Amino acid sequence: MLWRVIQSPPFQRLRRVRQLGFSEFVYPGATHTRFAHSLGVFYNARRLMQIIKRHIGTDNFDQYRAEAALTAALLHDVGHGPFSHSFETIGKRLDLKYAKHEDVSDEIIQNTEVAAILDEYHPGMSIQVANIIGAKTPADIYSAVVSSQFDADRLDYMQRDRLMSGTQHSEIDLTWLIANLEIDSVPFGVGEEKVGEVETFVLSSKAIYAAETYVVGLFQLYPTVYFHKATRSAEKVFFHLFERALRLSTEGNADQVGLSGLNPIAMFAENPDSLANALQLDDSVVWGSLNEIGASKDASISQLAIMLKERKLPKAIDLRASVMNELGKSAPQEVIEKAILLSRTALEDWATEQEAEIPPIWIDSTQRIPYKEFQEDTGPLNQILIRQNGNLVDLKEVSAIVEAIRPFRLDRAYIPFPTDDLKALVNDIIKAKSKEVKGE
Repeated sequence: MLWRVIQSPPFQRLRRVRQLGFSEFVYPGATHTRFAHSLGVFYNARRLMQIIKRHIGTDNFDQYRAEAALTAALLHDVGHGPFSHSFETIGKRLDLKYAKHEDVSDEIIQNTEVAAILDEYHPGMSIQVANIIGAKTPADIYSAVVSSQFDADRLDYMQRDRLMSGTQHSEIDLTWLIANLEIDSVPFGVGEEKVGEVETFVLSSKAIYAAETYVVGLFQLYPTVYFHKATRSAEKVFFHLFERALRLSTEGNADQVGLSGLNPIAMFAENPDSLANALQLDDSVVWGSLNEIGASKDASISQLAIMLKERKLPKAIDLRASVMNELGKSAPQEVIEKAILLSRTALEDWATEQEAEIPPIWIDSTQRIPYKEFQEDTGPLNQILIRQNGNLVDLKEVSAIVEAIRPFRLDRAYIPFPTDDLKALVNDIIKAKSKEVKGE
């Protein structure tokens, strides 16, 4: 059944969606696809499912729930659009349903030939698989294989992204982690009231250091690979290029974009509520359209298309480093954070006031939390639990390293069409806001 799913056009489309989007601009080897990643996740899910089966026993093992979870592992990324999360950001700005990969995945699984394949194998399986993928928290140990802090997805992309990018960070001892993975029952409930127990993955105490490496390794991939300044710059160029092209098209000015009516991007812009149009989009469509867009009548998107095609990316101005340089290394962290916030807000306000087709300054601000602590609404299935002295404890409670890691934050400004005046403006605002905070 799953072989038929893999052969279906929606799944084969993932061969044309790269896992790391624009990371190849920095790491030339990072050209692996969502297709390869999805197969890797399925492989890891099968390994984790074998652990569940050994623990529960053949008589109590729920074969249907296991197969639904394995299918969800294979299909978890089937809805990703071109350049993955970059395309989703555009969808959020323009409120496009089929730019959100979860919604596209849900539609593919329940309303395409994929649904027919799943339901022919077992009636109602398409709904079950869609629910597993769409759930915010894992409902049971089977679905925890698909989505949790220690799931098949992370176990694949940590290794694959590290290998293909060539970074020496983030190496994990997967063999030892798998060998020390167990299953136990833990209480769950709301507040002080415990309403039952749920089975979840736990690690033996022998795997504490391997678990530390896993958490630290995943964390290190963000500043070194996913949040690299050049990668984020390319994502910003793509965002503003595609957003502008879609806006022009939906406003009746498609002729200014420079695309023919049969171009998949033009067809999607004309009817973004069509699943068929959304499934025509992939990385190759965008790359193949840059020549046409580069000859657009609209000067701004023409310039952005050429920038992306020729990798002429805006340089980053590190607001965080600039503020710390103004305030000094001894400045309290709360003072530094306030100066950064004031600087970022002032720059955003100034850019908005210009009312330009393409903002003259782009702000990039995000963070990565190294380890998510236990929360009642996410439950124990989202924890990494260690068996120690007969008790189950959260990894953060027994690891000084995990406890000590602080979130990674980035705050950058990009000037797409740089001039000396704009660079001076950014620096002047940073100095003014740092001075303002110093004076308090």
